Amino acid sequence: MSERNLPRRVARRVLRAALSTPAPVLRRMLGPAPVNDRGSPLDLQTQAILRLLADWREPPHELGTLRMRRDFDLQAPLVDVEPAPVHRVEDRFVPGAHGAIRVRIYEPEARASRARPACVYFHGGGWVIGSLESYDAVCRKIATRARCVVISVDYRLAPEHVFPAAALDAIAAFQWVIEHAGELGIDPRRVAVAGDSAGGNLSAIVAREARALRSASGEPRAPAFQLLVYPATDLTRTHESHRLFARGFLLEKDTMDWFLGHYGVEDERHPLGSPLHADDVRDVAPAYVVTAGFDPLRDEGEAYAKKLGDAGVRVEVRCEQGLVHGFFSMGGVIDAARTAVDRAIDALSRGLAGTV
Repeated sequence: MSERNLPRRVARRVLRAALSTPAPVLRRMLGPAPVNDRGSPLDLQTQAILRLLADWREPPHELGTLRMRRDFDLQAPLVDVEPAPVHRVEDRFVPGAHGAIRVRIYEPEARASRARPACVYFHGGGWVIGSLESYDAVCRKIATRARCVVISVDYRLAPEHVFPAAALDAIAAFQWVIEHAGELGIDPRRVAVAGDSAGGNLSAIVAREARALRSASGEPRAPAFQLLVYPATDLTRTHESHRLFARGFLLEKDTMDWFLGHYGVEDERHPLGSPLHADDVRDVAPAYVVTAGFDPLRDEGEAYAKKLGDAGVRVEVRCEQGLVHGFFSMGGVIDAARTAVDRAIDALSRGLAGTV
């Protein structure tokens, strides 16, 4: 264990110990749980985390882009699970839409003679923050639990690279993975896309845009499955959950305004920004769509799942009713989040096995 990781491990354990306070005691300290429009109470540990954050969070427009990125990379590991050991991790640069893209490849075990399944992962962060480093534990968890190779994509961020830079990089990275499947030791017929929030947005876009990919022999090379975790699917932000959860539930309206202002989407209904407004989603990969009960993005994620189902796509929707946006990286301190993450990865595993 490196000295650099020691403070994070200690901080995580201290935070987890605090959240392990007996529920009756924690409830007396926090007061009644908020209840959402569906009658579900906010998870108790999540309520405690939100109370802690409310005491010291600063608005993004006051912090600035570089500070937001630095803080996110430092803070994400404090609430996520401890990084699982994997057989091999390699950073590479691959061709992108406009220059090289850094990717990180996680191999959970030594290569065997049989080609392995894989997952191309796109991190969250509003297209402005987030990195390979802040999502390292998430990708290791996916690799080890689903027993698949994970390729995490460091797509270009705004405001240095505005819309549709992130989407174009995501498409290019997925195509590179498919074209280099033999080199990576993976089965091009069993490659999924996955991501949370902005990464869920990019995963949905890749799944739709990659339908036309074919191998030299004409075989389809689109994703086999898509795991969309509280995805941003409608940049118009007109769904009711945006009004209901605009304040106090981690992802707030001011932060979303800041993200989208940097991303620079002029047409909020453009299909490379808002998959919900795409004309045609027929024949995209089967999907597992995860939403959170106290998330402004809840309704648009569920609307996109309905759009897929109406188009004949096999889709399963799971609303983690007591949780908030961002829970996918909070499994280290929130029990319900850890269970929800496991459930989502198990769905991914089934999808890669073709049993969804």
